[in-house]
Amino acid sequence: MVYGCDLGNGQRLFLDNAGNQTLITLASSSAGQQQQASQGIQTGSWIAAPEVFRMAGSIVVKLRTAQGEHFIQVQGSSVNVLSSAPALSNAQQMQMQQVNSPTSEPMKPMEPMKPMEPMQPMDMGNMQMNFKPMEMKMGNMSMQMGIPTAPPAPPSTRQFCSQCGVAVQPTDRFCSSCGHQLGA
Repeated sequence: MVYGCDLGNGQRLFLDNAGNQTLITLASSSAGQQQQASQGIQTGSWIAAPEVFRMAGSIVVKLRTAQGEHFIQVQGSSVNVLSSAPALSNAQQMQMQQVNSPTSEPMKPMEPMKPMEPMQPMDMGNMQMNFKPMEMKMGNMSMQMGIPTAPPAPPSTRQFCSQCGVAVQPTDRFCSSCGHQLGA
């Protein structure tokens, strides 16, 4: 049998006794997020329903088994077995309910994101930005990225050595194959 308890702030505690082990599950949910972590602790079989108490800064679970009482402290997402019984006289007992499984409610699907509207150009006082091409102007200063500063050179016509016919570069002074002086 699984027992559940609402701890507040979107956090729920689930307790299940499987054989000699107690399975503790903490489930947290908030807008767009859902987390769940479980931990098993060797306690023995329960002889009574678990009890949950809220103390200053933590939750204490009291389990009664054939081997005796066990106390488990839950603080944030941390679960610890206590070596001795805590003073529960000032603690607030919390309501436990039987549930089908240790899961929280299914998460509501998020709305699909809407496409951003273009930001071309963006004016902010005396500053202007464009993104295609990247450009920023502020007062009399200007900065550009992605725009070539000089037009590309036209493709050069291939040149060949008049002595041996090997291809040469226009900047070569001598043929790398035969040593003939070029452009003379």
